[in-house]
Amino acid sequence: MRVLVTGGAGFIGSNLVQTLLASEHEVGVIDDLSTGKPENLHPAAWMRTLDILDSGLTDVVAEFAPEAVVHLAAQSSVAASLRDPERDRAVNADGTAAVARAAREAGARRVLSASSAAVYGQPDFVPLTEDAPTVPVNPYGRSKLEAEARLIDELSSSSIDYASFRFSNVYGPRQDAQGEGGVVAIFSVLLWRGVRPTIDGSGEQTRDFIYVGDVVGAIVAALATPVTLSVGGGTGPAYNISTGEESSINELAGQLASLAGFGDEFARGPSRASDIERSVLDPTKADRVFGWSWGVPLSRGLVHTWRWFSSRALQGT
Repeated sequence: MRVLVTGGAGFIGSNLVQTLLASEHEVGVIDDLSTGKPENLHPAAWMRTLDILDSGLTDVVAEFAPEAVVHLAAQSSVAASLRDPERDRAVNADGTAAVARAAREAGARRVLSASSAAVYGQPDFVPLTEDAPTVPVNPYGRSKLEAEARLIDELSSSSIDYASFRFSNVYGPRQDAQGEGGVVAIFSVLLWRGVRPTIDGSGEQTRDFIYVGDVVGAIVAALATPVTLSVGGGTGPAYNISTGEESSINELAGQLASLAGFGDEFARGPSRASDIERSVLDPTKADRVFGWSWGVPLSRGLVHTWRWFSSRALQGT
């Protein structure tokens, strides 16, 4: 299969590209390298350096002529969305619409687009299913929710199948502590440097941490399925990609400290405004519709992740 990955030099994208190439797919990458890294690029992948909002996007996508498009390019920082909500909306919502149009013009058969648990906002219950209320509490969540709607607007009247994947808290090798700023990456870098990390608030906030390899597995399974994903088992084209397992920030900190041999207490900071207290997504629908389920528990995923960060730090990168 010819698969085009936007954001293919980023955290999730580069892991996906590597897996697809190992399975002998033809893979193309579009990435503007604003947060993606050149060293993440696989030499066997077709590559074009381009912003998804560039007017030449349609021609570039047509040049590769993909059968499927996996849209991972995004503005993924909540903090950045608060500083510049218009840019956040342009990249995430307008960018998704542009990629969908380009995929349609190029004759692609399927488009998978990355969404986020942030679309749900502050939940009244957990775990959240795809039909739970979507009331995002920050510009990032709002832009990802709009991106889902724009994907439907662009593709619902076409012959292209499509889906939006609502990722929970993804972690693993190649995550950037500065870019996406995931808490696992941030804690790992600080612990390697011997710097005491800070936990915001009580640390009893919970998240649904999913290993990047499981996310890649979900995308690969969705690319291969004969099922029409846009129908979505009666609840539309949105799918939670998650574990359904609830872990607190304190629990996460304890596991990472143990791996790092860090014997000090973490520092404590004030709670962040609009911080979600509990975030857990129910992944049952993805299993029911296209046969994907997660497989890497947090304890094992953190071992893989810590080893990767440690090796990178030893290399001075």
